[in-house]
Order: sequence, then structure tokens, then C-alpha cells
Amino acid sequence: MRILFLVPYPQEGASNRYRVEQYLPYLKREGIRYSLRPFWSACAYRSLYKNGHYFRKLFFFMCGTTSRIFQIFGIAGYDLVFIHREAYPIGGAFFETIISILKKPIIFDFDDAIFLPASSRPNNFIERFKNPNKVASIIKRSKYVISGNSFLADFALRYNRSITVIPTPIDTDKYYPDNRSPGNKIVIGWIGSATTLDFLKSMREVFVRLSKEFSNIRFKIVGGDFSILGLSNIISKPWSLVEEIEDLKGFDIGIMPMPDNDWTSGKCGFKAILYMSMGIPCVCSAVGVNKEIILDGNNGFLANSEEEWIKKLSLLVRDAELRKRLGDAGRKTAIDRYSLKANAPKYLDVLKKAYGKNSAKT
Repeated sequence: MRILFLVPYPQEGASNRYRVEQYLPYLKREGIRYSLRPFWSACAYRSLYKNGHYFRKLFFFMCGTTSRIFQIFGIAGYDLVFIHREAYPIGGAFFETIISILKKPIIFDFDDAIFLPASSRPNNFIERFKNPNKVASIIKRSKYVISGNSFLADFALRYNRSITVIPTPIDTDKYYPDNRSPGNKIVIGWIGSATTLDFLKSMREVFVRLSKEFSNIRFKIVGGDFSILGLSNIISKPWSLVEEIEDLKGFDIGIMPMPDNDWTSGKCGFKAILYMSMGIPCVCSAVGVNKEIILDGNNGFLANSEEEWIKKLSLLVRDAELRKRLGDAGRKTAIDRYSLKANAPKYLDVLKKAYGKNSAKT
């Protein structure tokens, strides 16, 4: 079996890194050959979420378009085409339609509500060129669809009955608890990207009130520049693939604030899973799939309001044993339900079914 993986981003892009690239060693062990083809290069990705740089972005876009055209018309040597999110970042399902016409079975994987209008702030200008309606068209043309949660699966089921829900997994052999001795400061941490940094704005008053109550806390924000006037206990830094695990090891408590809307209902709770795999007790907004991942008070905390955020973070700041208990329970949840080992068999099963279904027809 030979599979062509069409993904939007290079390795730095979390979505395809966790939902595609993590599985590639498993495919290799099964004797499955593959090619991985991102639309944006690593160099392009470094500019993509920065403000401005329009001509630079346009140049990289044209490079990606040229490469994608050659890739599509070179699919004769592949048995399956696996598309993560989309083959092309703007317009309709043009490339997916060509693949379908060329009789190559498509496996479509998505982990966000990309059927809703959305764009990152540095790229708002591109909104007019995007076409979220194409997601339904891609799903219709696919042999199998993999969704990151049940909310996304419900949407996909309108257009295709061959749906498998596979959460975004974590390699728990790579992401595991650090046995370091606790420091003098309790670190409340957040890790993310430019596209989710705005979610932290809802935490401003929480940070201020906690800072007044506890002199032994600090906040560490990994993935963007975040500050609050009058607070000197906030450290923010860019996200780095090389430094990600070390940054997480410095967290005593992890947070995942999110608004409650259709877009966040499509989120797959990976930030919570990431914290849990590291044994970091987390407090997350009681939104979407978070309510499936976290059993409140057992393997983490859920918060519905500012007062609940303050109450539950305060409990964790005060009680080291509670942090340890929730962290251990979260780690067990990550291993049992959200680990790479737990989900790889389901992933491989979809690939083999799609290949077998196509082979039977030919």
C-alpha cells in the first residue's frame, strides 16, 4: 500500500504533527509506504502567523500552489490519498475533485470546525478567499472520514456514513511527567498558538485576583506575547518545537480557557490531553469535548465562570497533594484513552479498510 498524505503545514504545525506525522512510524512497521507533502514549507510557516509580510506570504503561497499541482498530477503511483483538513487553503474543493475524477480513494481527516468561517488575525485579509462550504464537498468525495470528536462527526454524517472518531493522540512515551522538585513559585502555565492566544483575554481578572491572593505564583505563557498592566509575574515566550517539552515541565498547573461557541465545540481538547500526559493538573473551560475528557475533580477541573476559575486554581495552588492526585489521574486518562498506542490500531484500521475497499473494486 502506498499513501500520499496531503497536509497544510510542516512539522511545526501542531495539527498535522499530531494527527498524521506521529502515526508514520506505525505505518512503516506495517510495511505501508507513504509520502508526506505539506502545502506550506517550514520557512513559509515562520511567516504565516506574523502581521504583515504580505508579499512574502504571496510568494510562499505561489510556491505551495505550484508544488501541489505537481503532487496532484503525480498520484498515479499511490493507492490512497489522505487529506488532512484540506488540500488547498483557499477556494473550493478543486484539488479534491481532481483526485476523485482520477479514481483515487480519499481519506479525509479534520480536527476543527473548518466548515465554519474563521481565519487567524494576521491573515484576516484571506477570509474572502476561503470557502468553508467545500468541507461538505470533500466529505462527500471521501471513502472514509476521520473526525477528532463527536461534534465534527455529527457534521460529517450528513454527507458520509463512513465516519470514525479518533481523538488527537499524544505519545505518552515522549510526553511524560517530570520528577523535578517543586520550586519556590507555583507556575500556572498555558501553551498554544497565535490563533488561540485571544482566549487568554478572558483570564485577565482571574490572573489579577490570584496574584493579589498568592505571592508565590507566576504565569507562564508559551506561544505568544501576553501581558497585563500592573502584573510583573507573567512570563511569555514564543512556542518552539525544540523547547516544547521543557516548557511543559516547568508548569505546575495547566489552564485551557475557551469561549463556548460552535467553533470551540469543534476543538478536540488537545491542550488538556497534553497537560494530562505530562502529569500536569489542569483547569479547563467546561466547553465541548473538554467535558468528555475531564471528570471534574477526578482527573482535572472544569470551570464555568470567573469565580470557578479562581476557586479551582486556588485549590491547586494551596494543595500540592491535590496537584499530584489530579496529575496522576490525568496521566492515566491520557495513557488509556488518548495515547498514540491506544489510537494507532483504529487509525491503521481505517487505512486498511479504505485500501481493501478500493482493491475489491479493482
